Amino acid sequence: MADIIDLTRGALHDQVVQRLRTLLVEGRIAPGAKLNERELCEQLRVSRTPLREAIKRLAAEGLVDLLPNRGAVAVRLDAAAVEHAFEVLAALEGLSGELAAARASDAEIAEIRALHYEMLACHARQDLSGYYRLNARIHAAINAAARNPVLTQHYAAINARVQALRFRTNQDGTKWQRAVKEHDAMVQALAARDGAALRALLVQHLQHKRDAVLQLMADGAAYQAPDKPARPVRPRNPA
Repeated sequence: MADIIDLTRGALHDQVVQRLRTLLVEGRIAPGAKLNERELCEQLRVSRTPLREAIKRLAAEGLVDLLPNRGAVAVRLDAAAVEHAFEVLAALEGLSGELAAARASDAEIAEIRALHYEMLACHARQDLSGYYRLNARIHAAINAAARNPVLTQHYAAINARVQALRFRTNQDGTKWQRAVKEHDAMVQALAARDGAALRALLVQHLQHKRDAVLQLMADGAAYQAPDKPARPVRPRNPA
């Protein structure tokens, strides 16, 4: 779990948004739960004005639903909505990978590779929170390198609604290890500027995420609130 942010530094609004986003993505605010403004103000040490601004921004991102007579509620999707979202995400990420392979600068590819190495370090430390933040930055960087603002807009809107569920899939050590190997292959394909390969890898990666999320939902584990900072179960070494 990320440390409490010192809200005396930097842009207050952006810091509140980031902290609240982390609480939602990591399941500290349970999906379907109402956002309690008083408790959040105390936890984040801010007044209601910046908190409400942050809630509005996260509602625009798709992490929060603003419901009549209920107020702000953490988004909770059913299985059909998840399947539909990942179906579109796979197509969008595949396209972004193909375009990025052709359009990314050498500097952008080097930065994505550097983020990948940082992410591997988090994996080695079993730091799931840090790993996920870097993972999200890598996907966003590939999307940005595609240089298609319409693609980026639609990707960001849909991805926001499944962020919390994507985070939870790596709490299974075996699935986490598979995701790391997939990211290795993605970085290699991007460096080789093999657009077709990168597209196929990203589509497969999203399909695996979809399957993992749907399995969590079928097992009743997708929306369980964690009691402490999430740490994955390590896979057993083969005999």
